[in-house]
Amino acid sequence: MESYYLDWANLLLRWVHVITAIAWIGASFYFVMLDNSLEKPQDQESLDKGVGGEQWAVHGGGFYNMQKYALAPKKLPDHLHWSYWESYSTWLTGFALFTMSYLWNASTYLIDKSKMDWQPGAAIGVALAFFVVFWMVYDGICQVFGRRKNGDTIVGVLIAVFIVFATWLACQWFAGRAAFLLVGAMMATTMSGNVFFWIIPGQRKNVQALREGRPVDPVHGQRGKQRSVHNTYFTLPVLFAMLSNHYSFTYTHKYNWIVLLLIMLGGAAIRQFFVVRHRFKLGNAGNPLPYALVGIVVLGLTIVWMKPEPAAAPAAGAAAPAVAFKDVQKVLEQRCFMCHGEATQMKNVRVDSPDQVAAHAQAIYQQVVVTKIMPMNNVTGITDEERALISRWFQAGAKTN
Repeated sequence: MESYYLDWANLLLRWVHVITAIAWIGASFYFVMLDNSLEKPQDQESLDKGVGGEQWAVHGGGFYNMQKYALAPKKLPDHLHWSYWESYSTWLTGFALFTMSYLWNASTYLIDKSKMDWQPGAAIGVALAFFVVFWMVYDGICQVFGRRKNGDTIVGVLIAVFIVFATWLACQWFAGRAAFLLVGAMMATTMSGNVFFWIIPGQRKNVQALREGRPVDPVHGQRGKQRSVHNTYFTLPVLFAMLSNHYSFTYTHKYNWIVLLLIMLGGAAIRQFFVVRHRFKLGNAGNPLPYALVGIVVLGLTIVWMKPEPAAAPAAGAAAPAVAFKDVQKVLEQRCFMCHGEATQMKNVRVDSPDQVAAHAQAIYQQVVVTKIMPMNNVTGITDEERALISRWFQAGAKTN
């Protein structure tokens, strides 16, 4: 019964996490688009007010005029909209979900003993350290090199190198599925850290200075813009890392860390296309199509590189041996009852009776044979021969009598 309520908590928490992530990413995409779509106002009234750029838009049957001031209006309105709850809510729900799904069941989901045979407490501590250490190194790079000559390029290169190292290390230490998610969560934590430690505090200082009639320190705006740009390019890589748990062929690959890096690189290049295309439409930048093509080529080459070798054809005249259900039951008893038996029913699934096996035959075949997600991290040591046996049983009609 406990696992039943945990499954509901997981579902509802994941739902809220996706909703808040949509709000955060949507706001981020919108403001990047808006910044890159602004045109100089044509009317003198807007220019006199200090408007540096504006966009006219039509949506939902109405017309909108978005304006951005070069500095600030002469008098700030009493009520300002702040974009931060989306970021904080996304991180809080994501961390809660990570705790429930991976840290709470570290022995099953986080640890792969063929890589690192450590105790759950140690694995949890190291996983959490990824969040803290990555943020500290990233933030240090930005502060030390961010305002130097060619600072943006230097920062970008150093952060990219550190992401490569962190990705490699995570895939050496943790189960592939957990490693991919950990890298995504590490980068997402840094994105929220940018909002929490720099972007919002800097904006608050500027607003307070304007309300008090004091000069505004431009460093706050410069730093906030830099961190916001970083968040923009992290977005698509993070989204893939969060979705990767559904696609075991990526995280179970022999060189899974390279797979993750290549897909994140393709995502970042495609994101650059969308960033630049708005300026291109106004004639303020070159054609961004090469960025999209680079991303597509990277993903295409990754697909070709990962293509599995075709299975050997059976010998002529050879027929696959029939599979008795009692043989399938033995495999399920040894490899699956620990999580889907009488004592525990993870995901509210039991496979310890013929009726239950018949009801879940399709899912068993998909999870054990097609995706090979189960048993999770192969903690029970199922063999390729046993997977093949279940495949033959299912293909023959999945009979349980």
